[in-house]
Amino acid sequence: MTTLADVSDMLKEARHEASLSQEELARRAGVARTTVARMETLAKGDMSVSVLVRLLEAAGCDLKVVAHGFGRTLDDILIEQRAAPGPNR
Repeated sequence: MTTLADVSDMLKEARHEASLSQEELARRAGVARTTVARMETLAKGDMSVSVLVRLLEAAGCDLKVVAHGFGRTLDDILIEQRAAPGPNR
């Protein structure tokens, strides 16, 4: 099960992968920088889903619900496609 701490870490990772500072992510999402910091550290122990979605979108990510065991990434799909025999191979 994913915990709020895991989600907080995922948000921070998404921000880093997008090469954004907390300030830049906050500006893009239309929230205060302290909101980003609070959500990345869970300083208040909770997380607003609507703000989480805005921050993830500002970092170029989507929030999706997938069934356990079905968390394929784009990289997984591309690897599968490249490995599959095609008509010209």
